[in-house]
Amino acid sequence: MNTTFDEFAYTRPDLEDLKARYSAVIDALVNARDFDAAHSAIRAFVALEDEVGALSGIVNIRNTMDTTDAFYEAEKDYFDEILPILADYTTRYYRALFECPFHEEIKAVYGEHILRLAEQETKKFVPALIPDLQEDNRLCSEYQKLLASCKVEFMGEERNLSGLTKFMQHPDRSVRKAAFLAWAGFLEENEEKFDQIFDDLVRLRTAMARKMGFSSYVNSSFVDMGYLLMDRLDYGQEEVAAYRKQVKEVIVPLCTELYRRQAERLGVEKLHFYDESLVFPQGNATPKGTAEDLIEAAGKMYDDLSEETSAFFQMMRERKLMDLVSRKGKAVGGYCDYLRKYKAPFIFSNFNGTSADVDVLTHEAGHAFMADLSAKHYDLPEYLFGSSESCEIHSMSMEFFAYPYMELFFGEDADRYRYAHMADAITFIPYGVAVDEFQHRIYACPNMSPRERKAVWRELEQTYLPHRSYDGCAVLERGTYWFRQLHIFMNPFYYIDYTLAAISAFEFYGKMQADPSAAWQDYYRLCCAGGSRSYLNLLKVGNLKSPFEEGTVESVIAPLKEKLGL
Repeated sequence: MNTTFDEFAYTRPDLEDLKARYSAVIDALVNARDFDAAHSAIRAFVALEDEVGALSGIVNIRNTMDTTDAFYEAEKDYFDEILPILADYTTRYYRALFECPFHEEIKAVYGEHILRLAEQETKKFVPALIPDLQEDNRLCSEYQKLLASCKVEFMGEERNLSGLTKFMQHPDRSVRKAAFLAWAGFLEENEEKFDQIFDDLVRLRTAMARKMGFSSYVNSSFVDMGYLLMDRLDYGQEEVAAYRKQVKEVIVPLCTELYRRQAERLGVEKLHFYDESLVFPQGNATPKGTAEDLIEAAGKMYDDLSEETSAFFQMMRERKLMDLVSRKGKAVGGYCDYLRKYKAPFIFSNFNGTSADVDVLTHEAGHAFMADLSAKHYDLPEYLFGSSESCEIHSMSMEFFAYPYMELFFGEDADRYRYAHMADAITFIPYGVAVDEFQHRIYACPNMSPRERKAVWRELEQTYLPHRSYDGCAVLERGTYWFRQLHIFMNPFYYIDYTLAAISAFEFYGKMQADPSAAWQDYYRLCCAGGSRSYLNLLKVGNLKSPFEEGTVESVIAPLKEKLGL
């Protein structure tokens, strides 16, 4: 299939027709007299999911490409309404799949994991949640639109958040301070809106958890529900807390030293929040050339890395499966999606002239490469992506596999890029852990006021980011920095997964130093496995250690410490 993204057809699906088709599949599976009949029902479900997934994916991508497009905004609203309704049908399907008498035959064809996922899916939904899920979708869309509405006058032009980013790394301290304060001004102007959206989300999700019967906390149990929604099959809150403890003891002190050295390099007595983004006094490494030049460089990199990456990236270019450059009206951030009906990964980002352009290109290409391989090895939509902490291993590790090719992007500044990227990968971990603990504490006490929530954030900053100084910026000192973090609003309990995956990416970096070929084979095998196993079992596929085991964090960070001279 060689159609390009702009040729992908979209027609709004009829909800009643979809409900009838899902019902027919469910009835066929429930009434199957033998495995052949059951298997036919499974295949019909896969085809229907691929169809609906493609349509909703096209809508989401085109809506984020231009949030001002009224047609796709309306279609996004439509899917926000119907997907929770369809969740009732998919839950009934998974219940029928789990209860059908042909487990051994299913395992023989698809492996055991699909049955574990089916059982998990039956626990995630009751019909009473439909209006709540619709409201959750609406609030998340409201938050996304609010972020995308950021328009500030800066250096003679109207700029969005992505447009401000390069000035936040400017060698002139006054310029980067002004850029950060312009962004902080947007937060302050909209502080009540951010607070209200999040307050509504917390109360809504707490009510959802109660409807689902979760009750491990006195006031709320959305923490438990959140873990269920994240498909955490083989670990829980105790393991995550033990991992956070390793981060606090091992990585936070390293970050403090990295920031001390950064202040010394920059020649400032005290590092403030607007200094953190500038790693070198002469300026951070920036990519050479235009966006098209970066894509050409990526093509050369992937041609050399392996035959599989070469074919993959050529396909992405030929089928126009990337939208990379920032522009007015475009949603913020970056992501990868996969449209199974078209056998098409899609990469979305916002190039802004900084090293983040290369980061996001290699990161999202890691997701897309994995999805492309996974879809070739497994024919179940449930196996396309694993749970998020395993998915992020592919993306974050690809950033490290790209290290030998950075001269293609940065020329003589490649070493500066590699240093900054590695230091940033380490200093990110405590921030990601702070985001996670913040969510645990907020959802454990859902009746907190917005002011109390912001106080919790400031407390966690002082624990995990003890170096951070807001230099008197009142709105940030009130504890609003987290407003920028999409995952806190839109994907609760996701963010810790980036840090867990980073630990595995660090381990891959160490493997690369010892045996690059063996490291790539482990990575390739992990990508091929997709989501066919649980997280800890996927780690075994890639010959990787569990971050939850005592000593893992210290052992995998050692090669990076050596490289950075720590």
